[in-house]
Amino acid sequence: MTREQAVAESAPSREAQERIWESFRRWGYLQANLDPLGDLEPLPMPELDVAGTDAEAARRVYCGSIGVEFMHMPDRERRAWVQERMESESPAPDRARILELLVRAEVLEQVLQTRYLGTKRYSLEGEAALLPLLDSILNAAAEQGAEKGMLAMSHRGRLNVMVHTVGRPAAEVFARFEDVDPRSVLGSGDVKYHLGATGDFHAASGHTLGMHLVSNPSHLEAVDPVVLGRTRAKQMRRGENGRKEVVAITMHGDAAFAGQGICAETLNMAAIPGFSVGGTVNIIVNNLIGFTTTTREAVSSRFSSDLAKRLPIPIFHVNAEDPEAVVRVGRIALDYRYAFGTPVLIDLIGYRRHGHSEVDDPTITQPLRYRKIEAHPPLWQIYAEKIGMDGESIARRVREELDAAQKEALEIEQRPPMRRLPRYWGQYRGGPYEASYEVDTAVAENSLTSIGESLVRYPDGFHIHPKVQKLLEQRLDMAQGKRPIDFGMAEALAFGSLLEQGVPVRLSGQDSRRGTFNQRQASLIDTETEEEYVPLEHLATDGAWCEIWNSPLSEAGVLGFEYGFSRDYPEALVLWEAQFGDFANGAQIVIDQFIAAGEDKWNLLCGLVMLLPHAYEGQGPEHSSARIERFLQLAARDNIQICQPTTAAQYFHLLRRQALRSWRKPLVVFTPKGMLRHPAASSRLADFSTGRFQPVIPDRGDGTAERVLLCTGKIGHELEAERARRKENSPAIVFVEQLYPVPEAELAAEMDRHAQAREFVWVQEEPGNMGARGFIVPELERLARGRVVLSVNRSDSASPATGSHRAHEMEQKTLIALAFGV
Repeated sequence: MTREQAVAESAPSREAQERIWESFRRWGYLQANLDPLGDLEPLPMPELDVAGTDAEAARRVYCGSIGVEFMHMPDRERRAWVQERMESESPAPDRARILELLVRAEVLEQVLQTRYLGTKRYSLEGEAALLPLLDSILNAAAEQGAEKGMLAMSHRGRLNVMVHTVGRPAAEVFARFEDVDPRSVLGSGDVKYHLGATGDFHAASGHTLGMHLVSNPSHLEAVDPVVLGRTRAKQMRRGENGRKEVVAITMHGDAAFAGQGICAETLNMAAIPGFSVGGTVNIIVNNLIGFTTTTREAVSSRFSSDLAKRLPIPIFHVNAEDPEAVVRVGRIALDYRYAFGTPVLIDLIGYRRHGHSEVDDPTITQPLRYRKIEAHPPLWQIYAEKIGMDGESIARRVREELDAAQKEALEIEQRPPMRRLPRYWGQYRGGPYEASYEVDTAVAENSLTSIGESLVRYPDGFHIHPKVQKLLEQRLDMAQGKRPIDFGMAEALAFGSLLEQGVPVRLSGQDSRRGTFNQRQASLIDTETEEEYVPLEHLATDGAWCEIWNSPLSEAGVLGFEYGFSRDYPEALVLWEAQFGDFANGAQIVIDQFIAAGEDKWNLLCGLVMLLPHAYEGQGPEHSSARIERFLQLAARDNIQICQPTTAAQYFHLLRRQALRSWRKPLVVFTPKGMLRHPAASSRLADFSTGRFQPVIPDRGDGTAERVLLCTGKIGHELEAERARRKENSPAIVFVEQLYPVPEAELAAEMDRHAQAREFVWVQEEPGNMGARGFIVPELERLARGRVVLSVNRSDSASPATGSHRAHEMEQKTLIALAFGV
């Protein structure tokens, strides 16, 4: 045997080499050097217990400061893309830029700690590499043609990102610590580390990206779908290049990413047509701790990022104390997003130098870990020594800048807004309601007929379902004035008329294209091909558009998305529909923190409409109540509108009013179920071509009734039916169609018109501790001018409704009898 033959025989075969590399590609991340403190130890992996030149090379690539999970992705092209980037030499980093950012990150925190001792700021120390990471992502985005960066994050490091990434002056942050002008936010406003901010990021290439850090409450991940909705809206504004020009970056905490379900809801939207934004760059700012809870107490698997493996996306784990590896990962992640239009996740593993906040002592619960941290030098010092650069001179310069900024802050007399609103918000108003905001909502009959005829039209050769065909025939009769118009057609006419006026319309919800109760049928489906045709889409003019989407089976994620979308498309009518009204309680955080309080906390307006089916019809505790009482409890300072239209025309005018008024407030609409097609709730065509939405529908009598029933919703129709059955003109029945803002003038006028009334009775289907009773009765007592105000309702209950249909009928019969004083 020759020497050459012997060498060839002893050398590993190409197949063996590939097996070694494949093992490291698949499992290398489990032995990567990811934890700066060394607590996250490598896992034993027999597949990686190999020696040789190839094993050493593969270990350097996949078991260094970067560990990547990508072999779970079924798409070969995407695996090959990640593999090629990982196994290629990375370009030389800009070490001076990295060091500058690391110094700035930690010196800002140290100055804040010194000047404002004992004040919460949620320091970035231990995760300072986040700034070079964002810098790398945004520089790469600028090269890809991005013009706008949308950022979402919780409070950890937020102030640092405001200054060094978003570009807000440090003096504005200091002014927030000085708490200037406190009288301007009595009873309102928010803490500094929840505030949003806008600014500019100046890329190394010379390009400038507009930046927007989205406002976020302490519910750490609640902002995740919000930033996606805002991103999609901004992308749509830019047209076909929107996904290229606007990129979303969402930062998470490790415990929150693993523990809060809204993360999973948001990730699930990634490839769903009505909600995709062409991929989000997700970053877990991973301290390996949550408040005082250790990783083993918070996460069932090795990494908090494992939730993301439900999607076929790459996950890059990176040691936060190797800033050059961090910068490399940022560029790879951003390029992947642009290459494939999907999310990508970066798990930035570092530590938290202080407690959860700076007033917390972490040595009580993690004494060993914090002994290590106390002895650990700041990252900028470690990195400066490694690359042989002078970090101290940079630190002195930055401290001088911050000293000057604090002095400047002392001269600031008003709270700096830290943001600039887009021009498209210029025509809209918030604050208290004014009568001057009212608009005409009627549409000429001939226009309504034309719109209605378009709504029932579909292409030649389209195979329509027989049941849908019958519905369309009925709707044609409605449009031509031959049949009363029901709720479903009233909504379609409202949408169609707005589209013809150039107002975009977007609606999403579970089964919303058809409608939970078959009432919408917005999308016609060919019975032979399942091809879809949406007539409303063909009515849009003047730049308007129509989107009606079936959403995932999610409330919090989807409602948060639609809130975000409405924030950046105020001229559109944006609606979210619950399958049943009570399902909205799955999105309570979004309702409480964003929809109801967004204007009060952040001075951010929103015109989102919530459609919540509500009525007591014997369907049980979970399909009866949309929890009117909860929305009324949130109502203050004219922050939201709460309405329950009882006729199709009222619904039509209400939707148009919402879209056409300049007063931008969220609108909560309690919509009917059984009354959707009921003759009593249907309206004449003429009712759509005249009038406006009536906050109060007066009784049709002459005002001589001695007993006046006031109510909202379906119960009013039942009371009128009972009065007709009795063939009586009394009691008077008044429909309160708008519960908030309270229509005081209209209520007072109707109550005063009944000068002979001895008592006013609030009637509701809900138990006494629910519904509008607790809110509206004190208002009625104030307006009754000393006359008696009573209430009729179901008995107080822990559950909204009975599960027995027969029991429901017995209760309803008794309730109506009591209303009539029997």
